[in-house]
Amino acid sequence: MNSKEFSSFLSNISHDNINVIDDSILKSEYIPIDLSISNNDLDTFNITSSKAWEDYIATYLKNQAKSVAFGGYLEHRNLYKRSKTFNQQNPETERNIHLGIDIWHAAGTSVLAAFNGEIHSFKDNDAYGDYGPTIILKHKTKGVQFFTLYGHLSRESLSKIKIGNTVKQGECIAKLGEPEVNGVYAPHLHFQIIRDIQGNFGDYPGVSSLKDLEFYKENCPDPNLVLMLS
Repeated sequence: MNSKEFSSFLSNISHDNINVIDDSILKSEYIPIDLSISNNDLDTFNITSSKAWEDYIATYLKNQAKSVAFGGYLEHRNLYKRSKTFNQQNPETERNIHLGIDIWHAAGTSVLAAFNGEIHSFKDNDAYGDYGPTIILKHKTKGVQFFTLYGHLSRESLSKIKIGNTVKQGECIAKLGEPEVNGVYAPHLHFQIIRDIQGNFGDYPGVSSLKDLEFYKENCPDPNLVLMLS
């Protein structure tokens, strides 16, 4: 199955009530947010401060009269420059192109499985600017295997799960983490779809370099094929 066929497969198995956070929040309460290099507002505050990020997101939502901000697939971002995990001198190998979708909401918000599946792996990716606690689910639908990744979770989310545990679509699998455990970001979920996990365990690149982008675009299709947020 090539990337176009896989994207078509995802569209065919998805429907407009798939949620990956608290499903009591109506999708009419979601609003897109631009965190790319073209958003000059991001130059007006300290991007190394999780509190400054929380204030920025909260103000944006208040001004838009919405509850949840989302976006970021293939977004070219400067915010990763704060972390040695991503930042390199070579512009071709610096990782700054986002491969998932971010959903910005309060710490403690329920995180839900996008599809029926099982726990593939989990890990606390605790480097500054990384995912923090992360869960990867494995799915097999109509003979097709793929994976979904849920990052920036609470540490407690990893305490009672086991590899191989089955999960149902819409089941609460975790909670969103506070900044001190989620990589020092404002609370949010990083949700990513992965065709081939490439032997990774509890982690998978969520940000690409320009050099590797074509591969990751094919291996990590747009999560909005599933979530249908816009």
